[in-house]
Amino acid sequence: MIGVFDSGLGGLSVLAAIARALPQADLIYLADTAHLPYGTKSDIFIRERVLAIGQHLVTLGCDVLVVACNTATAAAVEALRQQHPQIPVVGIEPGIKPAAVDSRTRRIAVLTTESTSRSERLRKLIRDHAGSVAVDVEACPGWATRVEMLEFDDPAFATEIAAKIAPLLDSGIDRLVLGCTHYSFLAALLNPLIDGRAELVDVAEAVARQVMRISGIRARGNAQLYLLATAAPERLRSALPRLGLDWLAAHATDAEKLVDL
Repeated sequence: MIGVFDSGLGGLSVLAAIARALPQADLIYLADTAHLPYGTKSDIFIRERVLAIGQHLVTLGCDVLVVACNTATAAAVEALRQQHPQIPVVGIEPGIKPAAVDSRTRRIAVLTTESTSRSERLRKLIRDHAGSVAVDVEACPGWATRVEMLEFDDPAFATEIAAKIAPLLDSGIDRLVLGCTHYSFLAALLNPLIDGRAELVDVAEAVARQVMRISGIRARGNAQLYLLATAAPERLRSALPRLGLDWLAAHATDAEKLVDL
């Protein structure tokens, strides 16, 4: 069984990619909604949450863990691997490398949470993979929360996004890296703004391919999906249609469950 977790709805973008890549796999998705957003929390707090969630998923029978959150990966994926050395752990990181390789203008930008923007892991990614490419790191306070609230139609939010993106495009970027899994669900707002001047870089499919490579027989199951949350679990299923993932609901077994962690 493959366990996927995030602070809330964002990791559903990764879950969907995994479900498409491994249609027979049994999946658990756990949203730590009682403690979202992670982007404003300290590394110590995030590490404690990641280790508690990882242990819970292992107890439930997961033999692959996917940290479907850039902030949690930056703060705690190595600690999770040390806690469970016998279990494959897959994290998610902003697609700096593919963006830098494909950039023609040699200038890219990455949209992140506040925590990820400050992380040493992001700085290392840039040092190791950007080379001579200029990288603008843009923290986007409140965006993940907007996705959690499904506020895609709020004109004020659309204006805020446009104000963030316009200067980046004017500076000459041609790749816009989504450095938070929640931002995958903002593509419909971002694409009209970039309008061919840049391309969005989302690594959900790359994470799914990595999970597929390492899963082996662990991916053989009955295509069952279990939805768990530390608060308001009923919102997981109800959010799927708004996120364009109503097809996932057909795989969900039983009712969503509240977990106390």
